[in-house]
Amino acid sequence: MLTSVILGTGAYAPSKVLTNDDLEKMVATNGPWIVSRTGIRERRIAADGEATSDLAAEAARRAMELAGVDPAEIDLIIVCTVTGDTPTPSCAAYVQAKIGATRAFAFDVSAACAGSLYGLVIADQFIRTGAVKRALVIGAETLSRVVDWTNRETCVLFGDAAGAMLLGASEEEGRGLLSSRLRTDGSMTEILGIFGGGSRRPFSQEMLADNTHKIKMRGREVYKVATRLLPEAVQDALAQAGLNAEDVTHVIAHQANLRIIESAMETLGIPLEKCWINIDRYGNTSSASMPITLDEANRAGKLKKGDVIAMMAIGAGMTWGGAVFRW
Repeated sequence: MLTSVILGTGAYAPSKVLTNDDLEKMVATNGPWIVSRTGIRERRIAADGEATSDLAAEAARRAMELAGVDPAEIDLIIVCTVTGDTPTPSCAAYVQAKIGATRAFAFDVSAACAGSLYGLVIADQFIRTGAVKRALVIGAETLSRVVDWTNRETCVLFGDAAGAMLLGASEEEGRGLLSSRLRTDGSMTEILGIFGGGSRRPFSQEMLADNTHKIKMRGREVYKVATRLLPEAVQDALAQAGLNAEDVTHVIAHQANLRIIESAMETLGIPLEKCWINIDRYGNTSSASMPITLDEANRAGKLKKGDVIAMMAIGAGMTWGGAVFRW
């Protein structure tokens, strides 16, 4: 039976670094407060003219290089983003052209910070059916373009980056994506999102004046929801795979907030040391977060064949999920 294994990973972050000290000069906040509440010390900001597809394409190239796979061998490209280059065409179409993957069909997935987890599960289904042999799942965001830099509650949180996972078909038993649990609760749409600029509230001078085209978040509500739902999703995925918390070798988590990660790990009963942490250097990069974290752990030599990796992510919608992957 076919399954999907990760052949290569890649990540890219813009060169510009925005530190907490820099933010103190822009908005009424302070570095120690940001660190204590979020764990974030700095984040990356895309250069002028640098679009989401540029970040995504570079992360994809690095994943293909690591895997030794040519662009012509890619059958499918899924770009997970809420900050695409344009409303249409898809960001994935731009990426396909930029990396020269002329045989691949390409589309976007919009599941906010849970996007890459959704994309991974979707690509796995295409591979299991035999429809594709190689698939690129890319999480990429330029959140700096949709952040309200006058709102100290949100502007300190987000950064720009991209991460990629190159999946391939395998018949090796027991490896690949073992289980997943994806969830959505649309009754919570109002606690996090960008609520202007769509068909409900098209662009207008009034919308621009009240910044509804920027990220809005009810932080306390998001925190309560995330700390409750993330452990549940991982526990469900572990049970589906016939495993438990003691079997987990590593945790690859969406880097939304260090306190959320710490709470989820405590509830799961998994030592925090098993979770790769980089939120201090990148902030919340939404859909890019999980594949960047996976790439860092991979390139650091931490992931060994047979390791059990638990994944978890949550974002606007609310959308969330857990998955179990055997490396």
